[in-house]
Amino acid sequence: MIRKFISRVFSGKNNRAGRNEPVVIPVSGHGITRDRISSGSRRTCETLQAEGFKAYVVGGAVRDLLIGAEPKDFDVATDATPEEVKRAFRRSRIIGRRFQIVHVMMGQEQIEVTTFRGELGEDTKKDEHGRVLHDNVFGSQAEDAARRDFTANALYYDPTTETVLDYHHGVGDLKAKTLRMIGEPRARYREDPVRMLRAVRLAAKLGLAIDPAAKKPIREMAGLLENVPAARLFDEMLKLLTSGHAVKCITQLRDEGLHHGLLPLLDVILEQPMGERFVMAALANTDERIRRGKGSSPGFLFATLLWHEVLAHWEKLMAAGETKIPALYQAMDTVLDVQAEKLAITRRIAGDIKEIWALQPRFEQRTGKRPYALLEHPRFRAGYDFLLLRGEAGEIDSEIGAWWTAFQHADGERRANMLLPEAAGDKKKRRRKRKKPAAEPEA
Repeated sequence: MIRKFISRVFSGKNNRAGRNEPVVIPVSGHGITRDRISSGSRRTCETLQAEGFKAYVVGGAVRDLLIGAEPKDFDVATDATPEEVKRAFRRSRIIGRRFQIVHVMMGQEQIEVTTFRGELGEDTKKDEHGRVLHDNVFGSQAEDAARRDFTANALYYDPTTETVLDYHHGVGDLKAKTLRMIGEPRARYREDPVRMLRAVRLAAKLGLAIDPAAKKPIREMAGLLENVPAARLFDEMLKLLTSGHAVKCITQLRDEGLHHGLLPLLDVILEQPMGERFVMAALANTDERIRRGKGSSPGFLFATLLWHEVLAHWEKLMAAGETKIPALYQAMDTVLDVQAEKLAITRRIAGDIKEIWALQPRFEQRTGKRPYALLEHPRFRAGYDFLLLRGEAGEIDSEIGAWWTAFQHADGERRANMLLPEAAGDKKKRRRKRKKPAAEPEA
């Protein structure tokens, strides 16, 4: 009732839509003026419209502007085919297999342009669980709106007329603080199980309650994530962790039982009081950085999530007689191999993760020239931030982090005075130089 009432208020009496027609909301009803749209997306829409096509800013950007948030990017939807879009823009390229899209470059801005998607037919290629495998079917704008996941994402903004086209009462749902699925939730989750993760992320990010009809099937259908390619899960997990609401997302993932298909080690880690403190401190730190407009490193994030499982393996190996550093490297490989079965962590990010972990024993070395060499390491800052989190969680003595904080900011003489004395066992035995035999006296 609330949703219908709000839709009537915002759309006006004369703008009632038919079954396949949208509610057309003027700027006076939604408040989004064209100057709030990025210049690149605005020019993209204008160019396509000048060519005789329909073109709208769509989805997340419209949703975010309606709730007063700053959009991360501006996507465009059109009735032009990918080839027609490419012909309209010199700096553009077609990408994608499952569904082709076009990346249009406008100055430094990259605009993602998609063609309206059509209804799924009986011949649509799916796996045995119902997940759509091939989706290169184009259709009308109404069909495109019906194919989108949530009502809040099925909103189209025309920068020329400054109107919002709302096919599924998305504006009303946003005002009612509800995240509602378009269509029958179970069928939509089978088509694309990643929608379950998206529901959790958007609800946490936007402060919305998941509609009961969409929330109820999630726990029982969580196993469908097992059939999603690891690369797609990694991309979605990265969005979740860098949403600025990672703590809330991770908590809700566990509540819904979805983490089993993403982070198989998370249960083990969070069952340990020390592990839970460390992970939550790391995620809270990341959320704060993102809210302040600072960047976040995927390698750092996954290093924090998996660290306590590395610790557990490391300790076992050392207890079995393996030496310290080889044991650490063996533990790192084991944990990353297990995780790779669920998330396709890229080789570059896996390298970043291992470097951060490998630096941790080096922070214990505060004698001789080793601290100076560590300061020059390209990953010093990430390793140092990781060390501070370990101290904050109570895993190590916070005095170590305080020492490194002071050491890196001290001048040369002060640094030299801060170095700890070497223990007898740490001193390297110097090789004695063999004396050259004395030259025999000449006869």
